[in-house]
Amino acid sequence: MAIHGVILDVGGTLVESNDARARAWAEALTERGWPVPFERIRPLIGVGGDRLLQAVAPGISGRSSEGQRLLRRVGELFVQRHAQGLRPTPGARALVERMRAEGLRLVVASDAEPHEVEVLLRAAGVEDLLDERFTAADLEHSPPLLDLVELARCKIGLLPQAGMLLADTPYDIEAGARAGIRTIALRCGGYGDRDLTGAVRIYDSPADLLAGFDTSPLHKSARPVPPPRRQPVYPRRLGL
Repeated sequence: MAIHGVILDVGGTLVESNDARARAWAEALTERGWPVPFERIRPLIGVGGDRLLQAVAPGISGRSSEGQRLLRRVGELFVQRHAQGLRPTPGARALVERMRAEGLRLVVASDAEPHEVEVLLRAAGVEDLLDERFTAADLEHSPPLLDLVELARCKIGLLPQAGMLLADTPYDIEAGARAGIRTIALRCGGYGDRDLTGAVRIYDSPADLLAGFDTSPLHKSARPVPPPRRQPVYPRRLGL
């Protein structure tokens, strides 16, 4: 079956924001008496706030009032101090334009808060091209244990075999697999090929995917690829 829709990650995929997000985390944790170095946090960007807390500050639950305050502070620091100089990943807008021209339905899925997602999309230069968005706010009203990727897929009625996830972290690949969605991974988020095992194809950046679009899994003539196999990414990388 041809691909009809693409679920898009934003941070690290369309905008170079992963380092900035890790710095915001390090500052927020230090403010609250949990000094954790940037180098410890950076490989966990993309795992989600609750799990990142579980890995670096096991005394704080993401569901507790303290955890919620910390997560809000991370967002504040990110927007106020670190988002000003963000740049699009190479070819971000051109790739989105090409996918739209191909008739693909494009849906943003980000576990950031809605106002943070807006900041990221503006920094990526694609805010006018991507109207359908699912964010942390949508997860608050969804069934328990439902991933954002699966929520987005179900909400738009996208069959797993007709969808693709475009993302940049191993955690995204695992989330896609849980939703039955195959992933095209990009190295521009800072993760290497070993980290991105499980993706159907790996490209350097949106520009690299665009240059090879006609032979990519997104092209209308592409052969169907097998469904994803679930791989236990979280325990291995988090050390839990």
